[in-house]
Amino acid sequence: MKNGMKAIIKWIVRGAIYLWCKIYYRVEIKGLENVPKEGPVIFCGNHRTYLDPPLMVATAKRDMRFLAKEELAKNPFLNFLGWVFDAIHVKRDEKDVTAIKESLKALKNGQCIGLFPEGTRNGLEKGEKVKDGVAFFAVRSGAKVVPCGIKGGTKEQRKVTITYGKPLDYSQYKGNKDKEVLDQITEEIMENIIKLTK
Repeated sequence: MKNGMKAIIKWIVRGAIYLWCKIYYRVEIKGLENVPKEGPVIFCGNHRTYLDPPLMVATAKRDMRFLAKEELAKNPFLNFLGWVFDAIHVKRDEKDVTAIKESLKALKNGQCIGLFPEGTRNGLEKGEKVKDGVAFFAVRSGAKVVPCGIKGGTKEQRKVTITYGKPLDYSQYKGNKDKEVLDQITEEIMENIIKLTK
């Protein structure tokens, strides 16, 4: 009963976010045909605002669990969204083993997770080093990676366009722990994301 009620709440909240994005941001969605209809998927995009996670959750046509810094739970609204969509809270600036295990378990069960390689909002603009979390999860799980480019949603350009790219398959590297390989995969993923924002 409890899970059924949560599923209904999730459906309502997702629909409300979708309508809000459509009406207020006039969101345009591209590349949905690239999103695998089944199997584990790692969604990753550029990170600009707090809008990005709910935007991806509402438009991807797949349930996904976002990795989010645990500080967001202090905000009542964001904490509610985290509860509705089963967010995986991550401790910043340390190797959070619990979050890693939970993410890998979700992928093993055929679920989807979402995260941002920049690690923080506008990380590239701030000169932050891109995190290799997506590459790590991809080679550990064999899940496909769907890059996502988001543009707009600013005072200068309110209209938002979100583009889902073709899935990237790194299953040939499954189990590889070589940092150079992870860095190479991370760079390729970011290049795909950036192209989708043009």
